[in-house]
Amino acid sequence: MTLRLRTISRDEHLAFVDSLPSASHLQVPSWGEVKAGWEPESLGWVDDRGRIVGTALVLYRALPRVRRSLAYLPQGPVIDWTDADLGRWLEPLVEHVRARRAFAVKMGPPVIVRRWDAAAVKDAIADPGVRTLADVAPTATDPVGLAVPERLRALGWRRSDDASGGGEHGFAAGQPRHVFQLPLFGRTLEEIQQGFNQQWRRNVKKAEKAGVKVVRGDLDDLTAFHELYAETAARDRFVPRPPEYFRRMWRALAAEHPDRIRLYLASHDGDTLAAAIMITVGRHVWYSYGASTSRKREVQPSNAVQWQMIRDAHALGADVYDLRGITDTLDESDPLVGLLRFKAGTGGEAAEYAGEWDLPLNSALYRAFRLYLGRRG
Repeated sequence: MTLRLRTISRDEHLAFVDSLPSASHLQVPSWGEVKAGWEPESLGWVDDRGRIVGTALVLYRALPRVRRSLAYLPQGPVIDWTDADLGRWLEPLVEHVRARRAFAVKMGPPVIVRRWDAAAVKDAIADPGVRTLADVAPTATDPVGLAVPERLRALGWRRSDDASGGGEHGFAAGQPRHVFQLPLFGRTLEEIQQGFNQQWRRNVKKAEKAGVKVVRGDLDDLTAFHELYAETAARDRFVPRPPEYFRRMWRALAAEHPDRIRLYLASHDGDTLAAAIMITVGRHVWYSYGASTSRKREVQPSNAVQWQMIRDAHALGADVYDLRGITDTLDESDPLVGLLRFKAGTGGEAAEYAGEWDLPLNSALYRAFRLYLGRRG
């Protein structure tokens, strides 16, 4: 089958994504409207019969004072990654973005390489001799995931080392290599809850007994969400996104599909204590952003929010509930281990993606770009 690449319309792009069991929410057309400062483009691979068989949302970001751009495909492209000949997919993409004056391409193949079940993660955290997930034998490996890195290296791609797991700030780009996922397919809610660890089950019951109420919010409720989010950022020492980012996300995703984005808020006696954003594409549901206050932690509002989102994801027919990024560090002194422990309490599994990969098209500009990222920390 001969493939050719062309620019496609938003409707064509969305129709292809909607035909799949799932695709990353970072590869739907609306995500291009969320990323201010990036110029989006929808591309499609077309077969001999004129059918679209793969898509990509490409985000272009121009270098300061230079008419050249980084071409970034977060968790994409959406192609057949099982194909042993990845060149017939990626070479037309490279030529296209080169013509658009890209100095480099960055992409994140949506391919999982290894998985560790919750028991393996729990044992690893408790073992002082284990420092990272890489030191732990995986409970499952994926042959396709293992093959993709070697195929990319043969095509001249190199693994990024600036994708540290935390989204973008300014020019930096990167998605987490390690995530935590809760499988839902073929399981009842009772079976899912039985998979929670004892602390999780106890906390869900505490929230119910205390009378914590979880409701769905709307655009106007993003103000309450952001207040909690800003408090969370100050407590956990990260730079929060501005309120407009979340309003833009809501408008763009909600306009694309009525169930693409949901906001959940947990309250106790009228006091909003926790909130979270959920995103759905096909049968894949993501816990995208979460926030909470330090007040009334004893009523366990964060567990209440998560349990409601898990139940709703199950009702939507989701195959997986994705709690997104985790650290691969298992050192107890690392503050992110607490977040890993919280997510592992769901009884799901840690998963490692193939990582993000770069292809420099202009070596001098690419080196300058890497230096720029390094100076920004």
